Amino acid sequence: MLRLSAIGDITHALPVFRTLQFHWPQTSITWVIGKNEHALVRELTGVEFITFDKTLGFGAYRAVRQQLAGRRFDVLLHMQVSLRASLTSLLIKAGTKVGFDRARAKDLQWLFTNAKIVAPTTRQHVVDSFVEFPRRLGLEPVMRWDLPVSRQARDSMQRLVSGDRLLVINPCAVAKARSWRNWTVEGYATVADYAATQQQMTVILSGGPASDERKVAEAIIATCKHEPLNLVGSTTLPELVALLSLADVVIAPDTGPAHIASALGTPVIGLYAATNPLRACPYNFQQYVVNRYPDALEQYYDMTVDQAPWGKRIRNDQCMALIKPTDVTAMLDRVLQEHPQKRQGR
Repeated sequence: MLRLSAIGDITHALPVFRTLQFHWPQTSITWVIGKNEHALVRELTGVEFITFDKTLGFGAYRAVRQQLAGRRFDVLLHMQVSLRASLTSLLIKAGTKVGFDRARAKDLQWLFTNAKIVAPTTRQHVVDSFVEFPRRLGLEPVMRWDLPVSRQARDSMQRLVSGDRLLVINPCAVAKARSWRNWTVEGYATVADYAATQQQMTVILSGGPASDERKVAEAIIATCKHEPLNLVGSTTLPELVALLSLADVVIAPDTGPAHIASALGTPVIGLYAATNPLRACPYNFQQYVVNRYPDALEQYYDMTVDQAPWGKRIRNDQCMALIKPTDVTAMLDRVLQEHPQKRQGR
């Protein structure tokens, strides 16, 4: 398996791994993965990881080549359409190299493979496009994630959080110059206050260490009447996974932590206006998406979802304001009604 990044897409690849394990239990599986992303799945069993450290520049390719020296594989699943991944695929000797179909094989990925997935449509959720890879090998997909949670990280998070019901808000989409995927500070603050007062929930802010994320968290707290616990930039990736596993509900835009929570079985309220949720929503909780993407397409491009290219992004930092706080609080009420019991094991 070759999938280097990003965090959300690594979780999307888990059903591929589980499918291979289920159908071919005696098969040795190697996953070439990004160094940072490896922290998310390093406790998986039954797989060898070879990490690609992009901070090393061309040295990253040399390191992978050294680890793969003298080895040959029966099959390579080349599951990433990026030049970095395709160059890495040249270092992997394999008789069959499966890539995306020509319509999706961007960045010339089709030149680096000798077999393609065959799908009934290209308008698929990312998870569904990924499981076309084992299906191309004749394997019926097994839709399981089973993302391990570090016991040490879970114990660490349990010492920090309290309360019968936990709401984790991950306000920022972790991507360069993509604030157009983030909801409004005022919206998050309104929902946080509602959860604390009307639903008696402990509210926690999560996120990475980037200065922009810290600033957003500080702005939300300054706007709240009931201050949430701010863990933005204070957790490792394994600790974030543990926190999301402890939550009763997670609220997030189109970002990796939303997909991690989905993989863990934690109900996620996905906030979507800038990106198409049919392609990239939290897969296991599609029913809880607050979806203003059709409205944004109509307002900014005068087109419908059916007319728009699949995966069309709306790069306008005002589009997420189409989501109203009442949309999110109503969805929170629904999730809590449909999942009334405190999560097992907390």
